[in-house]
Amino acid sequence: MREVVLDTETTGIEVREGHRIIEIGCVEVIDRRLTGRHFHVYVNPQREVEEGAFAVHGISDEFLADKPLFSDVVDDFMEFIIGARLVIHNAAFDVGFIDAELALLNRGHGRVADHCSVTDTLLMAREKHPGQRNSLDALCKRYGVDNSQRDLHGALLDAEILADVYLTMTGGQTALSLAGQGSDENESGVISVVRRLPADRPRLKVLAPSEDELALHVERLAAIEKSAGFALWNGKPAE
Repeated sequence: MREVVLDTETTGIEVREGHRIIEIGCVEVIDRRLTGRHFHVYVNPQREVEEGAFAVHGISDEFLADKPLFSDVVDDFMEFIIGARLVIHNAAFDVGFIDAELALLNRGHGRVADHCSVTDTLLMAREKHPGQRNSLDALCKRYGVDNSQRDLHGALLDAEILADVYLTMTGGQTALSLAGQGSDENESGVISVVRRLPADRPRLKVLAPSEDELALHVERLAAIEKSAGFALWNGKPAE
């Protein structure tokens, strides 16, 4: 499966007020592996960046003045995303801006939905963690993803961070090796699943149980033994 994790930066929040895309960042994931391929471009929006937006991403009008127009990069961008499943945090925002840019060109590109399926990690996070903060920064903290370089928003950096969050949130970045291709296979023919995590990922904290928790554990094991006749956690094999 080919997925493209995508993020954009814009001149302002409301596309209905004529705000435009100024940066697009995408990273490619195939079969839950980051391939190293990416698409990244800054875009001259032909309008001023709103002060509030500049405070978020730090991309100035002066910086964008000599950058290509969206019309100059659209073909390369569409070639990169067509046929992929897009993974986006708050997809309605980014897809809305991309669709608006495509409509302004009027070249027959259609809409994002004509070429790609979309997974919204914000909606996914809200389902998994109802009532909690589910911003990208909050998810990084929750899943132990390093976002220490994210002083300001940036489309490519945010796409890379979101890729780590998405892979962890959906089960970790895994790789299934097939038999005969260097996999670890046990006597029953079960192929192992290897969880790939960054080498510098912080170690998980080991929390020791309290005395009350240990007492509840012993109590629970006693109840299991009473009903089943044995408890494997006590080292007694089933007969």
